[in-house]
Amino acid sequence: MVSSVGQILPELSRSVTQDMIGGYAAVSGDSNPVHVDPEFAAGSSFGRIVAHGMLTLAFVSDMLAQAFGRSWLESGRLKVRFRAPVYPGDDVTTFGQVTDVTDEDAGHRIRCTVGCRKLDGQEVVTGEASVVVQHG
Repeated sequence: MVSSVGQILPELSRSVTQDMIGGYAAVSGDSNPVHVDPEFAAGSSFGRIVAHGMLTLAFVSDMLAQAFGRSWLESGRLKVRFRAPVYPGDDVTTFGQVTDVTDEDAGHRIRCTVGCRKLDGQEVVTGEASVVVQHG
C-alpha cells in the first residue's frame, strides 16, 4: 500500500472510445448532446464529441482505489480542476504522488497530487486527493 511521502501512485492508461462515452452517458443519465450527438457537437466550442469530465475523473478514482483499496472507498476525497477536453480516440494516463502523511486518531491521512494527461503531456484533470488509512 502507498504510504510514504514521494511515493508514486500506480499509473493507469485508458483509450477513450465513443462506446465508452455512450456507455457513461447511459449509466450516468448525462446525455448532453455534446457527448452523444456528432452533429450537435460539431457546432459546439469543442467542434466534435467530447468525453464527460466525470468519465475522465473516474480513471483517477480507479487509480486511487488501486493504491489505497477499501480506505479510498470509505474516506477518499478529491478536489480537482478539469483543464482540457478529452475526445474519442484519445489515450490518457493517470498520475499521482504522495505529498504528505500525517497521523490522526483514525489513522494516517495521506495527501496526494493527482491527475490525468494525454499522451502528448497535456493535463486534462489535476488536483489533490486525501484518504485516511487505518493504523496497523
